[in-house]
Amino acid sequence: MGAMAETDADFERIAEVEADERSRIALGRAGVRRKDRYLVFKNEGTGEIRMIPMASVPAREMIIWENDELRDSLLRGLADSSAGRISYRDDYLEDDDE
Repeated sequence: MGAMAETDADFERIAEVEADERSRIALGRAGVRRKDRYLVFKNEGTGEIRMIPMASVPAREMIIWENDELRDSLLRGLADSSAGRISYRDDYLEDDDE
């Protein structure tokens, strides 16, 4: 990860919180919701903790992110679908024996 560009001016004070008996801190007031994922960094010198929102990609979907040609094709297909530039081809489902 690269150096953090944020300054103290980029942060808003939300609340003062206290860790519970299991060392947990509730972050709901900061907008964190159930199942949200974060990368967590700690500056040992200052004690500052920084959480960066993240999303995990299932291994079976990584091919889309690793293959530019495949990803571009998928995005073109989605754009065509959104713009109504698709047609349904039920004839692909018909049995050739009929």
